[in-house]
Amino acid sequence: MIELTAPETPVRRGDTVPSRIGPALVAAVLLLLHTAFALRNHARFRTTGYDLGIFGQAVKEWAAGRLPSSAIRTASAPPGFDGEAMPLLGDHFHPMVALLGPLYRLVPQVELLLVAQAALVSAAVYVTGRTAQRHLPGLPGAGPMVGVVCGLAWGTQALVGFDFHEVAFALPLLALACRAYLDGRLRTAAGWAAGLLLVKEDLGATSAVFGLLVVHKARDGRERWVGWLLAGGASLTAVLVLKMVIPAFAPDGRYLYAGQVGDGYGFLDGWPVKALTVLALLAVTGGLVVRSPLACLLLPTLGWRFTSLVPAHWGPGLHYSAVLVPVACAALVDAIRRGAWLPGIRRRGMLWIPLGAVIVLLPFQPTAVVVAPGFWRSDPREAAALEAVRRVPDGAHVAASNSLAPHLTDRTMVRLAAPGLLERRPAVDWLVADRTDSFPPGAVEGALREVVGNPAWKVSEEAGIVLLARVQ
Repeated sequence: MIELTAPETPVRRGDTVPSRIGPALVAAVLLLLHTAFALRNHARFRTTGYDLGIFGQAVKEWAAGRLPSSAIRTASAPPGFDGEAMPLLGDHFHPMVALLGPLYRLVPQVELLLVAQAALVSAAVYVTGRTAQRHLPGLPGAGPMVGVVCGLAWGTQALVGFDFHEVAFALPLLALACRAYLDGRLRTAAGWAAGLLLVKEDLGATSAVFGLLVVHKARDGRERWVGWLLAGGASLTAVLVLKMVIPAFAPDGRYLYAGQVGDGYGFLDGWPVKALTVLALLAVTGGLVVRSPLACLLLPTLGWRFTSLVPAHWGPGLHYSAVLVPVACAALVDAIRRGAWLPGIRRRGMLWIPLGAVIVLLPFQPTAVVVAPGFWRSDPREAAALEAVRRVPDGAHVAASNSLAPHLTDRTMVRLAAPGLLERRPAVDWLVADRTDSFPPGAVEGALREVVGNPAWKVSEEAGIVLLARVQ
């Protein structure tokens, strides 16, 4: 049961520098871990065109002062679209990604996105740890412990293990908004929550719910007005984005995911999988997430996922859960400061339960492979893929399979290898493909059937990596 009243915690402005060391150290260690994992995973050709290649092309466009578009995204564009690159604001509304544009001008490499995502996650870890320090002053080590939970929780790990995704920007925003809310700085909290509107279209509902929480906690008319402004403005903005902005950029004039279907699945399907997501939330908070009003912020994300007709949205294993983690950790802190903990367990013990849960699950998380010797050793496939992408000249028009595409976005015009390769315009002069790539289904096989054996193309292959060049 959610308790909707809570004692105010004064903001202590005299915090000493040493008090920041614990959360800062945890954030720094996780930054190194996540960065090392992401860069090595990319070097092993384990990242993909969907989504790192797409966002690489988007940031490249932002850096050039243009609206984001992606030739890779055309592989699953709406029927009838035959353009060279799909406008990405017609797919999802994520203008916050433009913040990486100036950085890309300085460091024009797709690896920048991976480092930026690790930094955003670590920022959320630090803020969440500091929130625990401030509101659980009687629990030594609360800051580092909650920071570790935030950084190693299943949703955060899934995000780090999944290329790059725009929701990475939501993590520090949510952490900052929740911290300000618990501090009683409601106008500041509303400002951070408003930033969610620029991250992704589905987070408008989360921002609106945050506005209602501000209204409930408001101590005067000005704070109440700010809450209503956020709730109403976020709701209106979300509707305008879904009904007008995205359709205006979309090739077919509609929001692609509004009519998304899932092979006959309905709302009543998949509840054993959906229950795992709920159980994961309970585990990461020792069951206390429901004892804080902040738990209301989880409902919009859980709502769209559990009503989705796409099974991939239901479970805890993908990056969709990342936005839940900072909120769940803040709700844990809020619940403990209210005096809510399980019978028979001391107050400090309530922090060891979620910490133990994330540690037990850590061997099954993506970043666990950093301790495997094979993760750091090159294999014939990696060497062949590296040589193949190096042979593609700068500025070339190239078709690449999913795992090779992000390695070419910085210096070529790349789209995914797929059937109909020879009919597409502009024509490609290079094709580089990994025969083991299975997304999109049948795409690599279809592209190779059209080109291999054609006297106009010169073919080489090593370790399953095929490189074809048009004979001049």
